[in-house]
Amino acid sequence: MTSTTRERTAPRVVVIGGGMAGARLVRQLTAARAGVAPGALTVIGEEPSAPYNRVLLAEVLAGRYAPQVIELPAPGAGVDWRGGVRAEAIDREACRVRCDDGREVGYDVLVLATGANPVLPPLRGLFAPGRHDLPDGVHPFRTLDDCRALAAAARPGGPAVVIGGGLLGVSAARALAARGAQVVLAHQGEHLMEHQLDPGAAALLRDHLTALGIEVHTECRVRGIETAVPDAAEPTARRVRAVELADGFRLDAELVVLACGVRPRTGLADAAGLDVGRGIRVDDSLRTSDPRIHAVGDCAEHRGTVYGLAGAAQEQADVLARVLAAPTSPAPVPAGAAPAPEPATPVYTGTRLLTRLTLAAEGAPATGSAPTGSTPFDLATFGRTTPLPGDDVIRLADATRTAYRKVVVRGDRLVGGILLGDLGTVGALARTWEGDEQLPAAPLLHLLTTDGGF
Repeated sequence: MTSTTRERTAPRVVVIGGGMAGARLVRQLTAARAGVAPGALTVIGEEPSAPYNRVLLAEVLAGRYAPQVIELPAPGAGVDWRGGVRAEAIDREACRVRCDDGREVGYDVLVLATGANPVLPPLRGLFAPGRHDLPDGVHPFRTLDDCRALAAAARPGGPAVVIGGGLLGVSAARALAARGAQVVLAHQGEHLMEHQLDPGAAALLRDHLTALGIEVHTECRVRGIETAVPDAAEPTARRVRAVELADGFRLDAELVVLACGVRPRTGLADAAGLDVGRGIRVDDSLRTSDPRIHAVGDCAEHRGTVYGLAGAAQEQADVLARVLAAPTSPAPVPAGAAPAPEPATPVYTGTRLLTRLTLAAEGAPATGSAPTGSTPFDLATFGRTTPLPGDDVIRLADATRTAYRKVVVRGDRLVGGILLGDLGTVGALARTWEGDEQLPAAPLLHLLTTDGGF
């Protein structure tokens, strides 16, 4: 260890990943330390753009937000933010990170916030033999660059196919429809967003999408991508022209969106010899199998769970900031004074997940202002929505108002719910669930009425 390292008042923290988790951690660390000493905090971010709110990408694709609107606050002074740089390897013995620009960065504490990659399904024709590039017109939907490419390619009346009817696929389909594309949504599951919705709520969501001109197919398996060579002078160039279904049906397409889920980016950790399962395994201090290395966000696996949602990533970043900001040794106690009680060790025990999707009303201008419109279509799910034996289920549905509310109650506790329609706010139900509060002694149906639940 050099004398320069010994003289530091804070350890050198290097964060690999400049997404939502990494940006949140940097902001919290900067605030906790009341600033950052030069060289004490470095971020290696593969995307060249400033950090942004990934949750709002569909609003940018729809033209309701300009890209700069979803940018997150800039890192504080003193943070060495290296955008457009990819970390290639971790030397755990030397405590150094090697980057693709030829430079190496030393660390005392390393944080992996590498996120997740979009899943590219094994479709026939997706990749040419010996090639790993997607055909022109075929896009994942994960980054701001993906969003810009889709926005540039979408045209009014152009046939577009979205593969995958989860949260991301529904958002992408609706955004492309807002741009005037003729959208087909192909989903292999029995109903849309099956990880969040029950069949009743999914049916209302499907009706909503159909009313916007989106053609929805469930229990529909895509078998392959059909491509053509648009220019004989470039025989290796391929452009999508159709999607082939398992039943032989062919869907014309000049634009295809792959919304088939994400997979944690664990390659860097795995190559460094860290303990990796579905994600990079961490303990309650977000520490990996190497005590000098932590992981947060979509790449992290905590107690067997990979959350893959922004809320969990932010909560993990907040906890890790407190862990890293905690003093490593107790303050000296004056002679004769009683020692101060030791502060509680920050721990992460998991996240109670609430998924919220607001599909703004059509007709909002493509400006930097917030979406406007008459009636948005809101969706919120939380907790466990499939009841166990002995649970009470209360459900209200109103197809004429496109409203659906369902909660699962166990004893005197709310354990989960699905809320769909013009909610205005998730309100009291979500607060009751998040706080694990005892339910009031009112009739259970009162939970779902407008004045009782919202």
